[in-house]
Amino acid sequence: MTRKPRVAIVGAGNLATFLALALRKSGYAITEIISRDSPRSRRSARQLAKQVGASAVIAQTATLGAPLLWSCVPDREIRLAAASLSVRTRGKVRFAFHSSGALASHELDPLRKRGISVASVHPLMTFVSGGHPSLSGVPFAIEGDAAATRIARQVVRDLSGEPFTLPAARKAAYHAWATLTSPLFLAFLVTLEEAARAAGLTREGSRRKSLPIIRQTVENYSRLGPQNSFSGPIIRGDVKTVAKHLAVLRKHPQARDVYVALARSALHRLPVKNRRQLRKLLAE
Repeated sequence: MTRKPRVAIVGAGNLATFLALALRKSGYAITEIISRDSPRSRRSARQLAKQVGASAVIAQTATLGAPLLWSCVPDREIRLAAASLSVRTRGKVRFAFHSSGALASHELDPLRKRGISVASVHPLMTFVSGGHPSLSGVPFAIEGDAAATRIARQVVRDLSGEPFTLPAARKAAYHAWATLTSPLFLAFLVTLEEAARAAGLTREGSRRKSLPIIRQTVENYSRLGPQNSFSGPIIRGDVKTVAKHLAVLRKHPQARDVYVALARSALHRLPVKNRRQLRKLLAE
Protein backbone atom coordinates (compact mmCIF):
# COMPACT_ATOMS: atom_id res chain seq x y z
CA MET A 1 0.00 0.00 0.00
CA THR A 2 1.68 3.20 -1.21
CA ARG A 3 -0.88 5.68 0.10
CA LYS A 4 -1.79 6.24 3.72
CA PRO A 5 -4.81 4.05 4.47
CA ARG A 6 -7.94 5.49 6.01
CA VAL A 7 -8.35 4.37 9.62
CA ALA A 8 -11.29 3.42 11.84
CA ILE A 9 -10.53 3.56 15.56
CA VAL A 10 -12.19 1.21 18.05
CA GLY A 11 -12.37 2.90 21.44
CA ALA A 12 -12.45 6.47 22.70
CA GLY A 13 -10.22 6.34 25.78
CA ASN A 14 -6.81 7.88 26.41
CA LEU A 15 -4.88 5.73 23.92
CA ALA A 16 -7.55 5.93 21.23
CA THR A 17 -7.70 9.70 21.62
CA PHE A 18 -3.96 10.21 21.42
CA LEU A 19 -3.49 7.86 18.47
CA ALA A 20 -6.41 9.30 16.53
CA LEU A 21 -5.06 12.83 16.94
CA ALA A 22 -1.51 11.75 16.09
CA LEU A 23 -2.65 9.85 13.02
CA ARG A 24 -4.72 12.78 11.82
CA LYS A 25 -1.75 15.12 12.32
CA SER A 26 0.41 12.71 10.29
CA GLY A 27 -1.96 12.83 7.34
CA TYR A 28 -4.19 9.81 8.01
CA ALA A 29 -7.94 10.21 7.49
CA ILE A 30 -9.96 8.90 10.43
CA THR A 31 -13.34 7.64 9.25
CA GLU A 32 -15.03 6.33 12.39
CA ILE A 33 -14.65 6.29 16.15
CA ILE A 34 -16.36 3.06 17.26
CA SER A 35 -17.39 2.98 20.92
CA ARG A 36 -19.42 0.88 23.31
CA ASP A 37 -23.13 1.54 23.46
CA SER A 38 -23.12 3.43 26.77
CA PRO A 39 -23.83 7.13 27.37
CA ARG A 40 -20.31 7.84 28.63
CA SER A 41 -18.55 5.97 25.80
CA ARG A 42 -20.74 7.51 23.13
CA ARG A 43 -20.14 10.98 24.53
CA SER A 44 -16.36 10.43 24.48
CA ALA A 45 -16.59 9.08 20.93
CA ARG A 46 -18.54 12.13 19.76
CA GLN A 47 -15.96 14.47 21.27
CA LEU A 48 -13.06 12.63 19.66
CA ALA A 49 -14.83 12.26 16.32
CA LYS A 50 -15.41 15.99 16.19
CA GLN A 51 -11.69 16.62 16.73
CA VAL A 52 -10.57 14.32 13.91
CA GLY A 53 -13.42 14.79 11.43
CA ALA A 54 -14.83 11.29 11.86
CA SER A 55 -18.22 9.73 12.57
CA ALA A 56 -19.02 8.51 16.07
CA VAL A 57 -20.68 5.09 15.88
CA ILE A 58 -21.20 1.87 17.79
CA ALA A 59 -20.41 -1.62 16.48
CA GLN A 60 -23.97 -2.18 15.29
CA THR A 61 -23.95 0.95 13.12
CA ALA A 62 -20.32 1.03 11.97
CA THR A 63 -19.83 1.07 8.20
CA LEU A 64 -16.22 -0.16 8.40
CA GLY A 65 -15.27 1.37 5.09
CA ALA A 66 -11.65 2.08 6.05
CA PRO A 67 -8.91 -0.38 5.04
CA LEU A 68 -7.34 -0.22 8.52
CA LEU A 69 -9.15 -1.00 11.77
CA TRP A 70 -7.19 -0.10 14.93
CA SER A 71 -8.52 -1.41 18.25
CA CYS A 72 -7.61 0.63 21.32
CA VAL A 73 -9.75 -1.07 23.96
CA PRO A 74 -8.83 -2.87 27.23
CA ASP A 75 -7.29 -6.31 26.82
CA ARG A 76 -10.37 -8.14 28.03
CA GLU A 77 -12.47 -6.50 25.29
CA ILE A 78 -10.22 -7.01 22.24
CA ARG A 79 -11.52 -10.41 21.14
CA LEU A 80 -15.13 -9.50 21.91
CA ALA A 81 -14.85 -6.30 19.86
CA ALA A 82 -13.19 -8.20 17.01
CA ALA A 83 -15.98 -10.78 17.00
CA SER A 84 -18.66 -8.10 17.07
CA LEU A 85 -17.11 -6.20 14.17
CA SER A 86 -16.13 -9.22 12.08
CA VAL A 87 -19.69 -9.75 10.87
CA ARG A 88 -19.78 -6.22 9.45
CA THR A 89 -16.45 -6.06 7.58
CA ARG A 90 -17.92 -6.96 4.14
CA GLY A 91 -14.49 -7.19 2.53
CA LYS A 92 -13.58 -3.53 3.00
CA VAL A 93 -11.23 -3.91 5.97
CA ARG A 94 -7.84 -5.25 4.88
CA PHE A 95 -5.79 -4.80 8.06
CA ALA A 96 -6.56 -4.79 11.77
CA PHE A 97 -4.34 -3.82 14.71
CA HIS A 98 -4.72 -3.95 18.46
CA SER A 99 -2.47 -2.14 20.90
CA SER A 100 -2.18 -4.53 23.83
CA GLY A 101 1.32 -4.91 25.19
CA ALA A 102 0.57 -8.30 26.78
CA LEU A 103 -1.62 -10.03 24.19
CA ALA A 104 -0.66 -11.34 20.77
CA SER A 105 -2.35 -10.74 17.45
CA HIS A 106 -4.40 -13.95 17.74
CA GLU A 107 -6.86 -11.96 19.85
CA LEU A 108 -8.01 -10.65 16.47
CA ASP A 109 -8.67 -14.15 15.09
CA PRO A 110 -12.37 -13.41 14.43
CA LEU A 111 -11.18 -10.80 11.92
CA ARG A 112 -8.35 -12.98 10.63
CA LYS A 113 -10.91 -15.67 9.77
CA ARG A 114 -12.58 -13.09 7.53
CA GLY A 115 -9.39 -12.77 5.50
CA ILE A 116 -8.12 -9.67 7.29
CA SER A 117 -4.38 -9.44 8.02
CA VAL A 118 -3.87 -8.69 11.72
CA ALA A 119 -1.09 -7.44 14.02
CA SER A 120 -0.46 -6.24 17.54
CA VAL A 121 1.12 -2.78 17.59
CA HIS A 122 2.07 -1.54 21.06
CA PRO A 123 3.65 1.87 21.73
CA LEU A 124 6.03 1.79 24.70
CA MET A 125 4.64 5.01 26.14
CA THR A 126 2.25 6.08 28.89
CA PHE A 127 -1.01 7.74 27.92
CA VAL A 128 -2.95 9.46 30.71
CA SER A 129 -5.53 12.19 30.73
CA GLY A 130 -3.77 15.55 30.72
CA GLY A 131 -0.49 14.10 29.44
CA HIS A 132 0.99 15.16 26.11
CA PRO A 133 3.73 12.68 25.20
CA SER A 134 5.63 12.90 21.95
CA LEU A 135 5.77 9.81 19.75
CA SER A 136 9.10 10.85 18.28
CA GLY A 137 11.52 7.98 18.88
CA VAL A 138 8.95 5.92 20.79
CA PRO A 139 9.43 2.15 20.27
CA PHE A 140 6.42 0.25 18.90
CA ALA A 141 6.44 -3.52 19.45
CA ILE A 142 4.96 -5.24 16.38
CA GLU A 143 3.88 -8.85 15.93
CA GLY A 144 1.47 -10.57 13.55
CA ASP A 145 0.77 -11.38 9.91
CA ALA A 146 3.32 -10.29 7.31
CA ALA A 147 1.02 -7.92 5.41
CA ALA A 148 -0.27 -6.25 8.57
CA THR A 149 3.19 -5.84 10.07
CA ARG A 150 4.42 -4.17 6.88
CA ILE A 151 1.60 -1.63 7.10
CA ALA A 152 2.22 -1.24 10.84
CA ARG A 153 5.85 -0.33 10.23
CA GLN A 154 4.81 2.25 7.65
CA VAL A 155 2.29 3.81 10.05
CA VAL A 156 4.73 3.85 12.97
CA ARG A 157 7.40 5.55 10.89
CA ASP A 158 4.84 8.14 9.76
CA LEU A 159 4.16 8.79 13.45
CA SER A 160 7.94 9.29 13.98
CA GLY A 161 8.07 6.15 16.10
CA GLU A 162 10.57 3.28 15.94
CA PRO A 163 9.03 -0.09 15.00
CA PHE A 164 10.61 -3.34 16.17
CA THR A 165 9.61 -6.98 15.89
CA LEU A 166 8.54 -8.81 19.04
CA PRO A 167 7.79 -12.57 18.89
CA ALA A 168 4.37 -13.47 20.28
CA ALA A 169 5.94 -15.85 22.82
CA ARG A 170 7.80 -12.94 24.42
CA LYS A 171 4.91 -10.51 24.77
CA ALA A 172 4.17 -11.33 28.43
CA ALA A 173 7.83 -10.80 29.41
CA TYR A 174 7.95 -7.61 27.33
CA HIS A 175 4.85 -6.28 29.06
CA ALA A 176 6.23 -7.14 32.51
CA TRP A 177 9.30 -5.05 31.64
CA ALA A 178 7.09 -2.25 30.29
CA THR A 179 5.05 -2.31 33.51
CA LEU A 180 8.22 -1.92 35.56
CA THR A 181 9.28 0.92 33.26
CA SER A 182 6.33 3.21 33.92
CA PRO A 183 3.43 2.07 36.17
CA LEU A 184 5.62 0.42 38.81
CA PHE A 185 8.23 3.17 38.48
CA LEU A 186 5.42 5.53 39.43
CA ALA A 187 4.61 3.22 42.35
CA PHE A 188 8.26 3.57 43.39
CA LEU A 189 7.94 7.36 43.29
CA VAL A 190 4.89 7.12 45.55
CA THR A 191 6.98 4.94 47.89
CA LEU A 192 9.54 7.78 47.97
CA GLU A 193 6.80 10.03 49.32
CA GLU A 194 6.13 7.50 52.09
CA ALA A 195 9.83 7.31 52.97
CA ALA A 196 10.02 11.11 53.06
CA ARG A 197 7.47 11.16 55.88
CA ALA A 198 10.16 9.66 58.12
CA ALA A 199 12.20 12.81 57.42
CA GLY A 200 9.25 15.03 58.31
CA LEU A 201 8.38 16.01 54.74
CA THR A 202 4.91 16.21 53.25
CA ARG A 203 4.07 14.24 50.14
CA GLU A 204 3.89 17.43 48.10
CA GLY A 205 7.18 18.69 49.53
CA SER A 206 8.85 15.34 48.85
CA ARG A 207 7.65 15.38 45.25
CA ARG A 208 8.97 18.89 44.63
CA LYS A 209 12.31 18.31 46.34
CA SER A 210 13.01 14.93 44.74
CA LEU A 211 12.37 15.88 41.11
CA PRO A 212 15.79 17.51 40.45
CA ILE A 213 17.74 14.46 41.57
CA ILE A 214 15.34 12.08 39.80
CA ARG A 215 15.76 13.98 36.53
CA GLN A 216 19.55 14.03 36.90
CA THR A 217 19.64 10.32 37.70
CA VAL A 218 17.68 9.50 34.54
CA GLU A 219 19.95 11.81 32.54
CA ASN A 220 23.03 10.08 33.97
CA TYR A 221 21.56 6.65 33.24
CA SER A 222 20.89 7.68 29.64
CA ARG A 223 24.26 9.32 29.01
CA LEU A 224 26.69 7.42 31.27
CA GLY A 225 25.03 4.02 31.73
CA PRO A 226 24.07 2.38 35.05
CA GLN A 227 27.56 1.47 36.26
CA ASN A 228 28.82 5.06 36.07
CA SER A 229 25.61 6.57 37.45
CA PHE A 230 25.45 4.67 40.73
CA SER A 231 26.19 6.68 43.88
CA GLY A 232 25.41 6.72 47.60
CA PRO A 233 26.16 4.53 50.62
CA ILE A 234 25.74 1.16 48.91
CA ILE A 235 28.38 1.72 46.24
CA ARG A 236 30.71 2.92 49.04
CA GLY A 237 29.93 -0.17 51.13
CA ASP A 238 28.79 1.99 54.07
CA VAL A 239 27.21 -0.75 56.16
CA LYS A 240 26.55 1.49 59.19
CA THR A 241 24.60 4.05 57.17
CA VAL A 242 22.50 1.38 55.47
CA ALA A 243 21.75 -0.12 58.90
CA LYS A 244 20.52 3.30 60.08
CA HIS A 245 18.28 3.55 57.02
CA LEU A 246 16.74 0.17 57.73
CA ALA A 247 16.18 1.04 61.38
CA VAL A 248 14.41 4.34 60.70
CA LEU A 249 12.22 2.74 58.02
CA ARG A 250 10.85 0.10 60.39
CA LYS A 251 7.87 2.39 61.01
CA HIS A 252 7.31 2.50 57.24
CA PRO A 253 7.40 -1.20 56.34
CA GLN A 254 6.34 -0.88 52.71
CA ALA A 255 9.07 1.66 52.00
CA ARG A 256 11.52 -0.56 53.90
CA ASP A 257 10.60 -3.59 51.80
CA VAL A 258 11.20 -1.63 48.61
CA TYR A 259 14.53 -0.32 49.96
CA VAL A 260 15.67 -3.88 50.77
CA ALA A 261 14.55 -5.25 47.38
CA LEU A 262 16.35 -2.50 45.46
CA ALA A 263 19.46 -2.77 47.64
CA ARG A 264 19.61 -6.50 46.91
CA SER A 265 19.27 -5.75 43.21
CA ALA A 266 22.15 -3.28 43.50
CA LEU A 267 24.31 -5.96 45.15
CA HIS A 268 23.57 -8.24 42.22
CA ARG A 269 23.86 -5.78 39.33
CA LEU A 270 25.94 -2.75 40.32
CA PRO A 271 29.46 -2.01 41.62
CA VAL A 272 29.39 -2.32 45.42
CA LYS A 273 32.01 -2.45 48.17
CA ASN A 274 31.62 -4.65 51.27
CA ARG A 275 29.19 -6.80 49.35
CA ARG A 276 29.27 -9.68 51.84
CA GLN A 277 28.55 -7.49 54.88
CA LEU A 278 25.74 -5.66 53.10
CA ARG A 279 24.18 -8.92 51.96
CA LYS A 280 24.24 -10.20 55.55
CA LEU A 281 22.67 -6.97 56.84
CA LEU A 282 19.88 -7.09 54.27
CA ALA A 283 19.20 -10.76 55.07
CA GLU A 284 18.66 -9.85 58.72
